[in-house]
Amino acid sequence: MERTEPEWRPLTLSDMAAVAGLLAAANQVDPTGEFESTQDVTESLTSPNVDLEHGSLAGWAGERLVAYAVVRVRDGADPVHQMRVEATVHPEFRTDGIADHVLSWIERVSRERHLKVFPDVPLELHGNGHENQRWYLGQLERAGYRRARTFVEMRADLGALPPKRPLPPEFELVTYSEKYFDAVLSTRNITFAEHWGSSVQSPEAWRHLITGSSAFRPELSFLLLRGDDVVSMVLCDFYEGDARATGVRELYVSHVATLPEARGKGVASALLGHTLVEARAAGYERAALGVDVENVNAALGIYERCGFAADQRWYGYVKEVGHPGF
Repeated sequence: MERTEPEWRPLTLSDMAAVAGLLAAANQVDPTGEFESTQDVTESLTSPNVDLEHGSLAGWAGERLVAYAVVRVRDGADPVHQMRVEATVHPEFRTDGIADHVLSWIERVSRERHLKVFPDVPLELHGNGHENQRWYLGQLERAGYRRARTFVEMRADLGALPPKRPLPPEFELVTYSEKYFDAVLSTRNITFAEHWGSSVQSPEAWRHLITGSSAFRPELSFLLLRGDDVVSMVLCDFYEGDARATGVRELYVSHVATLPEARGKGVASALLGHTLVEARAAGYERAALGVDVENVNAALGIYERCGFAADQRWYGYVKEVGHPGF
C-alpha cells in the first residue's frame, strides 16, 4: 500500500483527541511509560507559552494525524532563550524526509517566535526524548542537536519505604492551598534558577501547567513555612490515564524545592518522606519523579534515601541557533 504524503497545517483545539491518538500509537513502538489522555494533551497545548496558530504543525494523511510539532516560548531568557520544542511522528511515517520537514519547520518557526519575544538574546532549541525513542533522538542528532543532559526517572514502592526522617520543628507544615500561590511560585523560581534548562515561570504559566492542572493533587502537596516564606515544598500530581493503562496508582512528584539557606539539614528528605507516607495512606501504591543526574544539589542521593530507585532515562538535547542576526 502506497503511503500518502502528509498535508500540513497548524493544530487546532479540535485536534486534541487526534494528538492523544498519535502519542498512543507512537508509545506502542517506543514505550515511555506515559499515557496522555485528550485532557492531558489539551491542557499542555493550551498553555500560555503555546500559540497553536503560529507555533504548531500538524501532518495529516487523509483524516489521520501522522505527525505534529510544537514550539514553546519561555517566560524568561537570561542569558539565553531556551525554547522548548517537541515532535512526534507516527511509526508508519518515519522517514528522513518527514523528519527533515518537521525539524526544519521547528527551526524556522522558533526563530520567528524568538524574534517576537526575546530579540536581544541568543536562541537555543531544547528538546527531550525517552531512551526508547531511538528514531526521534537519532533525527535530532542528524539535525545538529547534541545530547546535553541525562535525566533519570525514579520510582518508589510505597509498601517498602525506609524509616521517615522527623520533620524540622522550627517550620510549620501545611498542605497546599491557593493562599500560598505567590510564595510557592517565588520559591520555585529561586530554587529552579540553579537547574539546567530552567527559567523563571510566570504566574499565568504556573497556574495553567501546575496548580491549575487537573492532575495536581493539593491534598498531597506539602509546604514547610517560616512566616510567609515557603522554605521547602513537595508538589504532586496524579495521572488517571497512566493508572488506567498500568493498573497502578502512582503519585508523580513534580516539584521538590528547598531554599538555599535551609539545604544540607535533611529538610527536603523529611518533607518528601512525609509526602510518601501520606500518599500510601491515601491508597497510592507507587511514587515517581524525575531528576537531572548532574543536579547541583545532589538530589539523586536525597531521593535514594527516601526509597526511590532509577527506572528509566530521558535525554535533553540542545541546538545553539545564535543571536538575532542569524
